[in-house]
Amino acid sequence: MTSLLEAYQEVVGPQVVQELLVVAARVRHRSMQHINSTAVGGGVAEILTRLLPLLADIGVRATWDVIRGDQRFFEVTKAIHNALHGKGPPLTPEMWEVYQAATRANLEQVQLKGDVIFVHDPQPAGLVEARERIGRQWVWRCHIDVSTPDESTWGFLRPLVELYDAAIFSMPEFAQSLSIPQYLVAPSIDPLSDKNRELDAGTVSATLDRHGIDAGRPVLTQISRFDRLKDPLGVIAAYRLVKQRHDCQLVLAGGGAADDPEGEQTLEEVRARAADDPDIHVILLPPLSDLEINALVRGSTIVFQKSLKEGFGLTVSEALWKGKPVIGGAVGGIRIQVLNGVTGYLVHSPEGAANRALELLRNPALCRRMGENGHEHVKQNFLLTRQLKDYLLLMLALEHPGERLIRLP
Repeated sequence: MTSLLEAYQEVVGPQVVQELLVVAARVRHRSMQHINSTAVGGGVAEILTRLLPLLADIGVRATWDVIRGDQRFFEVTKAIHNALHGKGPPLTPEMWEVYQAATRANLEQVQLKGDVIFVHDPQPAGLVEARERIGRQWVWRCHIDVSTPDESTWGFLRPLVELYDAAIFSMPEFAQSLSIPQYLVAPSIDPLSDKNRELDAGTVSATLDRHGIDAGRPVLTQISRFDRLKDPLGVIAAYRLVKQRHDCQLVLAGGGAADDPEGEQTLEEVRARAADDPDIHVILLPPLSDLEINALVRGSTIVFQKSLKEGFGLTVSEALWKGKPVIGGAVGGIRIQVLNGVTGYLVHSPEGAANRALELLRNPALCRRMGENGHEHVKQNFLLTRQLKDYLLLMLALEHPGERLIRLP
Protein backbone atom coordinates (compact mmCIF):
# COMPACT_ATOMS: atom_id res chain seq x y z
CA MET A 1 0.00 0.00 0.00
CA THR A 2 1.31 3.46 -0.88
CA SER A 3 1.82 6.21 1.67
CA LEU A 4 -1.12 8.12 0.14
CA LEU A 5 -3.49 5.18 0.59
CA GLU A 6 -2.23 4.72 4.12
CA ALA A 7 -3.03 8.36 4.83
CA TYR A 8 -6.61 7.88 3.61
CA GLN A 9 -6.90 4.69 5.60
CA GLU A 10 -6.12 6.63 8.78
CA VAL A 11 -9.19 8.77 8.09
CA VAL A 12 -11.75 6.34 6.62
CA GLY A 13 -10.55 3.00 7.99
CA PRO A 14 -9.06 -0.11 6.35
CA GLN A 15 -12.35 -1.55 5.10
CA VAL A 16 -13.04 1.44 2.84
CA VAL A 17 -9.56 1.27 1.31
CA GLN A 18 -9.77 -2.49 0.80
CA GLU A 19 -13.12 -2.10 -1.00
CA LEU A 20 -11.52 0.48 -3.31
CA LEU A 21 -8.69 -1.88 -4.17
CA VAL A 22 -11.06 -4.78 -4.88
CA VAL A 23 -13.17 -2.73 -7.29
CA ALA A 24 -10.10 -1.13 -8.89
CA ALA A 25 -8.71 -4.57 -9.69
CA ARG A 26 -11.77 -5.22 -11.86
CA VAL A 27 -11.43 -2.06 -13.98
CA ARG A 28 -7.66 -1.48 -14.23
CA HIS A 29 -7.63 -2.72 -17.81
CA ARG A 30 -9.64 0.37 -18.83
CA SER A 31 -8.67 4.05 -18.71
CA MET A 32 -10.75 6.99 -17.49
CA GLN A 33 -10.74 10.47 -19.05
CA HIS A 34 -12.36 13.54 -17.48
CA ILE A 35 -13.22 16.66 -19.50
CA ASN A 36 -14.51 19.94 -18.07
CA SER A 37 -14.35 23.66 -18.79
CA THR A 38 -11.88 25.08 -16.25
CA ALA A 39 -8.71 23.95 -14.53
CA VAL A 40 -9.20 26.17 -11.46
CA GLY A 41 -12.20 27.59 -9.65
CA GLY A 42 -15.38 25.73 -8.85
CA GLY A 43 -16.11 22.34 -7.40
CA VAL A 44 -15.51 20.23 -10.51
CA ALA A 45 -11.90 21.32 -10.89
CA GLU A 46 -11.38 20.97 -7.16
CA ILE A 47 -12.61 17.37 -7.12
CA LEU A 48 -10.63 16.37 -10.21
CA THR A 49 -7.44 17.87 -8.81
CA ARG A 50 -7.67 15.51 -5.85
CA LEU A 51 -9.23 12.54 -7.65
CA LEU A 52 -6.49 11.87 -10.21
CA PRO A 53 -3.63 11.26 -7.74
CA LEU A 54 -5.82 8.80 -5.82
CA LEU A 55 -6.75 7.02 -9.06
CA ALA A 56 -3.06 6.67 -9.87
CA ASP A 57 -2.41 5.24 -6.41
CA ILE A 58 -4.97 2.46 -6.86
CA GLY A 59 -3.63 1.66 -10.32
CA VAL A 60 -6.35 3.11 -12.56
CA ARG A 61 -5.15 5.13 -15.55
CA ALA A 62 -6.85 8.52 -15.68
CA THR A 63 -6.41 11.82 -17.50
CA TRP A 64 -8.06 15.24 -17.31
CA ASP A 65 -8.54 17.68 -20.18
CA VAL A 66 -10.03 21.18 -20.25
CA ILE A 67 -11.90 22.61 -23.22
CA ARG A 68 -11.19 26.07 -24.57
CA GLY A 69 -13.49 28.96 -25.38
CA ASP A 70 -13.55 32.70 -25.82
CA GLN A 71 -15.39 35.22 -23.67
CA ARG A 72 -18.54 34.94 -25.75
CA PHE A 73 -18.63 31.15 -25.36
CA PHE A 74 -18.40 31.37 -21.58
CA GLU A 75 -21.09 34.06 -21.52
CA VAL A 76 -23.33 31.63 -23.40
CA THR A 77 -22.49 28.66 -21.17
CA LYS A 78 -23.16 30.79 -18.08
CA ALA A 79 -26.56 31.60 -19.56
CA ILE A 80 -27.12 27.87 -20.17
CA HIS A 81 -26.13 27.19 -16.56
CA ASN A 82 -28.61 29.77 -15.28
CA ALA A 83 -31.39 28.55 -17.57
CA LEU A 84 -30.92 24.94 -16.48
CA HIS A 85 -31.26 26.20 -12.91
CA GLY A 86 -34.52 27.79 -14.01
CA LYS A 87 -33.11 31.31 -13.65
CA GLY A 88 -32.90 33.77 -16.53
CA PRO A 89 -34.29 33.91 -20.07
CA PRO A 90 -34.01 31.09 -22.62
CA LEU A 91 -31.18 31.19 -25.09
CA THR A 92 -31.42 32.62 -28.59
CA PRO A 93 -30.53 30.73 -31.81
CA GLU A 94 -27.46 32.95 -32.14
CA MET A 95 -26.25 31.86 -28.70
CA TRP A 96 -26.67 28.20 -29.62
CA GLU A 97 -24.56 28.79 -32.72
CA VAL A 98 -21.78 30.19 -30.50
CA TYR A 99 -22.00 27.01 -28.40
CA GLN A 100 -21.92 24.72 -31.42
CA ALA A 101 -19.00 26.58 -33.01
CA ALA A 102 -16.96 26.21 -29.83
CA THR A 103 -17.85 22.52 -29.69
CA ARG A 104 -16.60 22.03 -33.25
CA ALA A 105 -13.34 23.82 -32.41
CA ASN A 106 -12.80 21.72 -29.30
CA LEU A 107 -13.46 18.50 -31.18
CA GLU A 108 -10.44 19.38 -33.29
CA GLN A 109 -8.26 20.18 -30.26
CA VAL A 110 -9.15 17.76 -27.47
CA GLN A 111 -7.61 14.30 -27.76
CA LEU A 112 -10.33 11.81 -26.85
CA LYS A 113 -8.36 8.91 -25.49
CA GLY A 114 -10.14 7.38 -22.49
CA ASP A 115 -11.92 4.04 -22.62
CA VAL A 116 -14.58 5.71 -20.46
CA ILE A 117 -14.95 9.47 -21.03
CA PHE A 118 -16.57 11.50 -18.23
CA VAL A 119 -17.80 14.85 -19.58
CA HIS A 120 -18.69 17.32 -16.83
CA ASP A 121 -21.64 19.71 -17.13
CA PRO A 122 -23.10 21.51 -20.17
CA GLN A 123 -20.02 23.36 -21.42
CA PRO A 124 -18.29 20.37 -23.08
CA ALA A 125 -21.42 18.22 -23.47
CA GLY A 126 -21.38 18.53 -27.28
CA LEU A 127 -18.11 16.58 -27.52
CA VAL A 128 -20.22 13.43 -27.50
CA GLU A 129 -20.80 14.06 -31.20
CA ALA A 130 -17.48 12.23 -31.66
CA ARG A 131 -18.91 9.03 -30.16
CA GLU A 132 -20.19 7.64 -33.46
CA ARG A 133 -16.75 8.15 -35.02
CA ILE A 134 -14.43 6.93 -32.24
CA GLY A 135 -16.63 4.71 -30.10
CA ARG A 136 -15.65 4.45 -26.40
CA GLN A 137 -18.10 4.73 -23.53
CA TRP A 138 -19.35 8.18 -22.61
CA VAL A 139 -20.78 9.44 -19.32
CA TRP A 140 -22.32 12.88 -18.83
CA ARG A 141 -21.70 14.05 -15.27
CA CYS A 142 -24.14 16.84 -14.34
CA HIS A 143 -23.16 18.78 -11.21
CA ILE A 144 -25.94 21.38 -11.33
CA ASP A 145 -29.56 21.44 -10.21
CA VAL A 146 -31.64 20.61 -13.28
CA SER A 147 -34.82 19.81 -11.36
CA THR A 148 -36.74 22.73 -12.95
CA PRO A 149 -34.85 23.68 -16.11
CA ASP A 150 -35.97 26.15 -18.72
CA GLU A 151 -37.77 23.84 -21.14
CA SER A 152 -36.30 25.22 -24.36
CA THR A 153 -32.74 25.10 -23.01
CA TRP A 154 -33.16 21.54 -21.77
CA GLY A 155 -34.80 20.73 -25.10
CA PHE A 156 -31.55 21.62 -26.83
CA LEU A 157 -29.31 19.80 -24.37
CA ARG A 158 -31.35 16.64 -23.91
CA PRO A 159 -30.66 15.15 -27.40
CA LEU A 160 -26.94 15.57 -26.70
CA VAL A 161 -27.24 13.91 -23.30
CA GLU A 162 -29.10 10.96 -24.81
CA LEU A 163 -26.11 10.25 -27.07
CA TYR A 164 -24.19 9.25 -23.94
CA ASP A 165 -24.08 5.74 -22.49
CA ALA A 166 -25.12 7.02 -19.07
CA ALA A 167 -25.74 10.19 -17.06
CA ILE A 168 -24.81 10.98 -13.46
CA PHE A 169 -26.77 13.34 -11.21
CA SER A 170 -26.05 14.36 -7.63
CA MET A 171 -29.45 13.54 -6.13
CA PRO A 172 -32.74 11.90 -7.19
CA GLU A 173 -34.59 15.19 -7.65
CA PHE A 174 -32.21 16.16 -10.47
CA ALA A 175 -32.86 13.05 -12.56
CA GLN A 176 -34.63 13.52 -15.89
CA SER A 177 -36.77 11.47 -18.24
CA LEU A 178 -34.00 10.06 -20.44
CA SER A 179 -33.55 7.09 -22.73
CA ILE A 180 -30.19 6.21 -21.12
CA PRO A 181 -29.31 4.78 -17.68
CA GLN A 182 -28.98 7.32 -14.88
CA TYR A 183 -26.82 7.03 -11.77
CA LEU A 184 -26.72 8.99 -8.52
CA VAL A 185 -23.28 10.06 -7.29
CA ALA A 186 -22.95 12.86 -4.76
CA PRO A 187 -19.82 15.04 -4.97
CA SER A 188 -17.21 14.85 -2.24
CA ILE A 189 -14.38 16.59 -0.40
CA ASP A 190 -10.86 15.40 0.22
CA PRO A 191 -10.03 15.24 3.95
CA LEU A 192 -6.30 15.35 3.18
CA SER A 193 -6.35 18.48 1.02
CA ASP A 194 -5.02 21.82 2.22
CA LYS A 195 -8.59 23.05 2.35
CA ASN A 196 -9.71 20.35 4.78
CA ARG A 197 -6.74 19.03 6.76
CA GLU A 198 -6.21 19.94 10.39
CA LEU A 199 -4.56 23.32 11.10
CA ASP A 200 -2.84 24.55 14.21
CA ALA A 201 -4.44 27.36 16.19
CA GLY A 202 -1.60 29.75 15.32
CA THR A 203 -2.27 29.47 11.59
CA VAL A 204 -5.97 30.14 12.11
CA SER A 205 -5.31 33.12 14.37
CA ALA A 206 -2.75 34.64 12.00
CA THR A 207 -5.16 34.36 9.06
CA LEU A 208 -7.94 36.12 10.94
CA ASP A 209 -5.53 38.86 12.05
CA ARG A 210 -4.31 39.39 8.50
CA HIS A 211 -7.84 40.18 7.38
CA GLY A 212 -8.74 42.33 10.37
CA ILE A 213 -11.17 39.77 11.81
CA ASP A 214 -11.53 39.79 15.60
CA ALA A 215 -11.20 36.20 16.86
CA GLY A 216 -12.76 37.23 20.17
CA ARG A 217 -16.15 38.05 18.61
CA PRO A 218 -18.56 35.74 16.73
CA VAL A 219 -17.80 35.29 13.04
CA LEU A 220 -20.43 34.43 10.43
CA THR A 221 -18.88 33.24 7.17
CA GLN A 222 -19.87 32.31 3.65
CA ILE A 223 -17.21 30.86 1.36
CA SER A 224 -18.27 30.71 -2.29
CA ARG A 225 -17.72 32.11 -5.73
CA PHE A 226 -19.16 35.59 -6.13
CA ASP A 227 -22.26 34.41 -7.96
CA ARG A 228 -25.80 35.77 -7.65
CA LEU A 229 -27.15 32.24 -7.19
CA LYS A 230 -25.03 31.98 -4.02
CA ASP A 231 -27.03 34.99 -2.72
CA PRO A 232 -24.23 36.99 -1.06
CA LEU A 233 -26.53 40.01 -0.82
CA GLY A 234 -29.04 37.87 1.05
CA VAL A 235 -26.29 36.84 3.46
CA ILE A 236 -25.51 40.52 4.12
CA ALA A 237 -29.19 41.14 4.80
CA ALA A 238 -29.29 38.22 7.27
CA TYR A 239 -26.13 39.44 9.00
CA ARG A 240 -27.59 42.92 9.46
CA LEU A 241 -30.67 41.46 11.11
CA VAL A 242 -28.48 39.42 13.46
CA LYS A 243 -26.28 42.43 14.23
CA GLN A 244 -29.28 44.32 15.60
CA ARG A 245 -29.58 41.77 18.41
CA HIS A 246 -26.17 40.13 18.79
CA ASP A 247 -22.64 41.35 18.16
CA CYS A 248 -20.99 39.60 15.23
CA GLN A 249 -18.84 39.97 12.13
CA LEU A 250 -19.42 38.75 8.58
CA VAL A 251 -16.87 37.22 6.21
CA LEU A 252 -17.72 36.81 2.52
CA ALA A 253 -14.75 35.13 0.90
CA GLY A 254 -14.21 33.42 -2.41
CA GLY A 255 -12.82 33.67 -5.87
CA GLY A 256 -13.96 33.38 -9.42
CA ALA A 257 -13.86 30.75 -12.13
CA ALA A 258 -12.56 31.09 -15.67
CA ASP A 259 -15.91 29.93 -17.05
CA ASP A 260 -18.00 32.43 -15.03
CA PRO A 261 -17.93 35.92 -16.58
CA GLU A 262 -20.55 37.31 -14.14
CA GLY A 263 -18.35 36.96 -11.06
CA GLU A 264 -16.67 40.36 -11.25
CA GLN A 265 -19.97 42.22 -11.49
CA THR A 266 -21.40 40.30 -8.54
CA LEU A 267 -18.30 41.07 -6.47
CA GLU A 268 -18.75 44.79 -7.13
CA GLU A 269 -22.38 44.58 -6.04
CA VAL A 270 -21.31 42.90 -2.80
CA ARG A 271 -18.61 45.49 -2.11
CA ALA A 272 -21.05 48.31 -2.70
CA ARG A 273 -23.61 46.80 -0.31
CA ALA A 274 -20.96 46.21 2.39
CA ALA A 275 -19.05 49.46 2.03
CA ASP A 276 -20.43 51.25 5.09
CA ASP A 277 -19.79 48.44 7.62
CA PRO A 278 -16.26 47.75 8.93
CA ASP A 279 -17.46 44.42 10.35
CA ILE A 280 -18.18 43.03 6.87
CA HIS A 281 -15.02 41.55 5.38
CA VAL A 282 -15.26 40.93 1.64
CA ILE A 283 -12.23 38.89 0.64
CA LEU A 284 -11.37 38.09 -2.98
CA LEU A 285 -9.12 35.06 -2.88
CA PRO A 286 -6.77 34.08 -5.71
CA PRO A 287 -6.77 30.50 -7.03
CA LEU A 288 -5.20 27.88 -4.77
CA SER A 289 -5.97 29.75 -1.54
CA ASP A 290 -6.97 26.50 0.10
CA LEU A 291 -5.06 26.95 3.36
CA GLU A 292 -6.52 30.43 3.78
CA ILE A 293 -10.05 29.16 3.21
CA ASN A 294 -9.43 26.35 5.67
CA ALA A 295 -8.29 28.82 8.32
CA LEU A 296 -11.19 31.22 7.71
CA VAL A 297 -13.72 28.44 8.20
CA ARG A 298 -11.98 27.05 11.28
CA GLY A 299 -12.01 30.57 12.74
CA SER A 300 -15.75 30.95 12.16
CA THR A 301 -18.62 30.43 14.56
CA ILE A 302 -21.30 29.65 11.96
CA VAL A 303 -21.01 29.02 8.23
CA PHE A 304 -23.66 30.07 5.71
CA GLN A 305 -24.38 28.68 2.27
CA LYS A 306 -27.56 30.59 1.50
CA SER A 307 -27.79 29.61 -2.14
CA LEU A 308 -30.89 30.24 -4.23
CA LYS A 309 -30.00 27.28 -6.46
CA GLU A 310 -27.28 24.73 -5.82
CA GLY A 311 -26.09 21.57 -7.47
CA PHE A 312 -24.34 20.37 -4.33
CA GLY A 313 -22.25 23.03 -2.59
CA LEU A 314 -18.90 21.54 -1.53
CA THR A 315 -18.44 24.38 0.92
CA VAL A 316 -21.18 22.86 3.07
CA SER A 317 -19.35 19.56 3.53
CA GLU A 318 -16.09 21.44 4.01
CA ALA A 319 -17.59 23.40 6.90
CA LEU A 320 -19.31 20.39 8.46
CA TRP A 321 -16.06 18.43 8.28
CA LYS A 322 -14.46 21.16 10.40
CA GLY A 323 -17.21 20.88 13.00
CA LYS A 324 -19.10 24.04 12.05
CA PRO A 325 -22.91 24.20 11.97
CA VAL A 326 -24.19 25.33 8.58
CA ILE A 327 -27.18 27.51 7.77
CA GLY A 328 -28.02 26.74 4.16
CA GLY A 329 -30.63 27.53 1.57
CA ALA A 330 -33.17 24.72 1.36
CA VAL A 331 -32.23 23.95 -2.24
CA GLY A 332 -30.44 21.33 -4.26
CA GLY A 333 -27.66 19.28 -2.74
CA ILE A 334 -27.51 21.41 0.39
CA ARG A 335 -30.56 19.46 1.56
CA ILE A 336 -28.66 16.16 1.73
CA GLN A 337 -25.77 17.73 3.65
CA VAL A 338 -27.60 19.96 6.12
CA LEU A 339 -29.88 17.69 8.10
CA ASN A 340 -32.29 20.24 9.49
CA GLY A 341 -31.85 20.57 13.24
CA VAL A 342 -29.04 17.97 13.26
CA THR A 343 -26.06 19.33 11.31
CA GLY A 344 -27.43 22.84 10.83
CA TYR A 345 -30.56 24.56 9.54
CA LEU A 346 -32.26 24.88 6.17
CA VAL A 347 -33.77 28.31 5.48
CA HIS A 348 -35.80 30.09 2.81
CA SER A 349 -35.10 33.76 3.49
CA PRO A 350 -32.65 36.22 5.08
CA GLU A 351 -35.04 36.51 8.03
CA GLY A 352 -35.03 32.76 8.54
CA ALA A 353 -31.24 32.65 8.30
CA ALA A 354 -30.95 35.45 10.87
CA ASN A 355 -33.30 33.74 13.33
CA ARG A 356 -31.37 30.48 13.12
CA ALA A 357 -28.03 32.25 13.49
CA LEU A 358 -29.29 34.00 16.62
CA GLU A 359 -30.43 30.65 18.02
CA LEU A 360 -26.97 29.18 17.52
CA LEU A 361 -25.08 32.22 18.80
CA ARG A 362 -27.10 32.08 22.02
CA ASN A 363 -26.48 28.36 22.50
CA PRO A 364 -22.80 27.40 22.13
CA ALA A 365 -23.52 23.83 23.25
CA LEU A 366 -25.96 23.44 20.34
CA CYS A 367 -23.29 24.79 17.98
CA ARG A 368 -20.81 22.18 19.18
CA ARG A 369 -23.31 19.31 18.97
CA MET A 370 -24.34 20.20 15.43
CA GLY A 371 -20.68 20.52 14.45
CA GLU A 372 -19.92 17.04 15.78
CA ASN A 373 -22.94 15.61 13.96
CA GLY A 374 -21.86 17.33 10.75
CA HIS A 375 -18.34 15.93 10.87
CA GLU A 376 -19.65 12.38 11.22
CA HIS A 377 -22.25 12.89 8.48
CA VAL A 378 -19.55 13.97 6.03
CA LYS A 379 -17.25 11.10 7.07
CA GLN A 380 -19.96 8.57 6.27
CA ASN A 381 -21.24 10.10 3.04
CA PHE A 382 -19.20 12.83 1.35
CA LEU A 383 -15.50 11.94 1.32
CA LEU A 384 -13.46 11.44 -1.86
CA THR A 385 -12.96 7.73 -1.30
CA ARG A 386 -16.71 7.14 -1.56
CA GLN A 387 -17.04 9.12 -4.79
CA LEU A 388 -14.07 7.29 -6.29
CA LYS A 389 -15.65 3.92 -5.50
CA ASP A 390 -18.90 5.09 -7.12
CA TYR A 391 -17.05 6.03 -10.32
CA LEU A 392 -15.24 2.69 -10.42
CA LEU A 393 -18.50 0.80 -9.88
CA LEU A 394 -20.05 2.80 -12.72
CA MET A 395 -17.20 1.75 -15.03
CA LEU A 396 -17.86 -1.83 -14.00
CA ALA A 397 -21.60 -1.47 -14.60
CA LEU A 398 -20.95 -0.15 -18.12
CA GLU A 399 -19.10 -3.39 -18.86
CA HIS A 400 -22.14 -5.40 -17.78
CA PRO A 401 -25.14 -3.66 -19.36
CA GLY A 402 -28.49 -4.94 -18.19
CA GLU A 403 -27.07 -7.04 -15.34
CA ARG A 404 -28.68 -6.34 -11.99
CA LEU A 405 -26.00 -8.15 -9.97
CA ILE A 406 -22.24 -8.15 -10.59
CA ARG A 407 -20.22 -10.46 -8.36
CA LEU A 408 -16.83 -9.31 -7.10
CA PRO A 409 -14.17 -11.80 -5.94
